[in-house]
Amino acid sequence: MDEKPEIRPMPRIGDPAPVFEADTTWGRLALEDFKDRWVILFSHPADFTPVCTTEFLAFAEIHQELKNLGVDLLGLSVDSVTAHIAWVRNIKEKFGVKIPFPVIADSDRKVAGLYGMIMPGESKTETSRCVFIIDPRQVLRAMIYYPMSTGRNMAEILRVVKALQTTDQHGVATPANWQPGEPVIVPPPRTVEAAEQRLKQGFECVDWYFCKKKLK
Repeated sequence: MDEKPEIRPMPRIGDPAPVFEADTTWGRLALEDFKDRWVILFSHPADFTPVCTTEFLAFAEIHQELKNLGVDLLGLSVDSVTAHIAWVRNIKEKFGVKIPFPVIADSDRKVAGLYGMIMPGESKTETSRCVFIIDPRQVLRAMIYYPMSTGRNMAEILRVVKALQTTDQHGVATPANWQPGEPVIVPPPRTVEAAEQRLKQGFECVDWYFCKKKLK
């Protein structure tokens, strides 16, 4: 009888990322191995499936841009290492694309259990299309979930990473549909005195609580 994964509360944004060590297509890896770098940990339902194949091709396409941003990719499904290796080799043979990141073999579903990757309403065994963005302090900064029928949008994943890094570097927020180079949101003042001064500080303001600025 298969061992059931340990049931834990799902992680939340701002929590330490759940620690793990697991077998991958690059050997045994632990979350600790990625310390001091950003990490995108993503799960897919199953190897040798069409939507997942399109996603792996798309992740491979943005891999270098993520590397340039200091971000490592780490895939996961409940398939075995042998299945992962066969699928990665098949993608290279059939599509001419080398998968440049490791893939966790989570056959005991332990990592999936830690991160809440299995949605029983869709499947009691396969992992959903989850994306977890983990910062260099190994804090969980963003989570994105997709149903099994919907492939992920790589442009949005890149946008979220760049927005988080911009927030950390400049102490600002980013508005809806923000793209790098566009104005950012100045955090609203916390006192009446600061609110009175805000409109005199040279920002692009609609009102005291809603101001934008261009980053230099």
